[in-house]
Amino acid sequence: MKNVLIAVLLIISTFLIFYQHDQIPKGLNHDETELARVAFSLENKPYTPFTPVADGHGTPYFYTLLLSFKTFGANQFALRLPSRIFGILNILLFCLISIKIFKQNKTLSISHYLLSATLSLILLTSHWYLNFVRFSFEMPFLLFLELASVYFLFNYSSREKTIFLIFSGIFAGLAFNSYQPGRIFFLVPFLMLLLAKIKFKRLLFFLIPFIVFILPINIYLFTHPGNDIRIDQQFFLKNTELSWQKKADFLADNIQKTGLMFVVKGDVNAHHNYPNKPALNPVLGSLFLLGLILAVVNNKNRVNQFFLIYFMIAIVPTILTYPWENPNMLRTYTALPSIIFFIGLSIVYICSLKMKYKMLLCYCVALLLCFSSFYELRTYFKFQALAFKQAFDKPDYLKVIEKSTQNTK
Repeated sequence: MKNVLIAVLLIISTFLIFYQHDQIPKGLNHDETELARVAFSLENKPYTPFTPVADGHGTPYFYTLLLSFKTFGANQFALRLPSRIFGILNILLFCLISIKIFKQNKTLSISHYLLSATLSLILLTSHWYLNFVRFSFEMPFLLFLELASVYFLFNYSSREKTIFLIFSGIFAGLAFNSYQPGRIFFLVPFLMLLLAKIKFKRLLFFLIPFIVFILPINIYLFTHPGNDIRIDQQFFLKNTELSWQKKADFLADNIQKTGLMFVVKGDVNAHHNYPNKPALNPVLGSLFLLGLILAVVNNKNRVNQFFLIYFMIAIVPTILTYPWENPNMLRTYTALPSIIFFIGLSIVYICSLKMKYKMLLCYCVALLLCFSSFYELRTYFKFQALAFKQAFDKPDYLKVIEKSTQNTK
């Protein structure tokens, strides 16, 4: 059953992520061209864990991008292919994690396979998720690394084989090397292992691989102070010219904007979102809020603890950046797995209610979820596609960027 489900999700996700791939979005944006410049700058050089090009980046994603360019040429398809591949893999990983989680729930009144498939499709059809996997940004790659670490962590919790801890630590370390928000992700598995009261010797199987994989980038940043430009630009707590009162005001403003982003007013940046549209539609937003409440109320449940921690860690980076950057659906992208899990909690709760017309209620929820997915797809392919015409206004001149980068070496 699991293999059939994965195969079906592979087909659906591939279709949606590659559908009209050369038309939506049609052009490039400035950030994409800068990321391409980063990848080209790594060519024919010794391995480096970090590059100061384009405000500074960890390099793992850019080596995959460079491989794509070397395979398919310096063009738009090659630029966006890695992000789309990781977008597909994320859906499959999330499904496997969901199966693992809900299989352990002995009180589940619906098939854990059906529930996992439903949640995976909700994630896939979300305009928030779909947007970033269809052009070249680092977040789908970071999400893949995080989900891989989570997958091995849950495998360890059910099977207690140290090899799973090792792989969880490796992927947490790779996440640290990726987009800057990934540097605090390791706290999620680490805190959960502490809460599980794991023996210190076992904990080392997670910590040692993690430390090994983050050592090169930390050595680089220590020996090249000032190269991590983006952190210095965005982390307002480091600004010594701001008073603590002003910093507290920024923090309160960010918390409010981020909270409202989910159901009231979303990101205004047309690269990230259909301007001002909430990250979640009314159906998903209501189920998310209900599930969040259920998780908080039942916070002694280990899985609920995990996703509450994961959710809070995922929104920390945007809360610590300047308010005019928020709400920001790019920096909060890795909150999506937790949000979909909370939606799953709501579905489980509704389907477990003891009432006369429970089946009718469940059918209504299923119908609303189908409507929600079509609504999300319509949002992306019809309305967000219109916003892309102005947001992605640069032609495909990647070959020019490649030559100019080579000439500056």
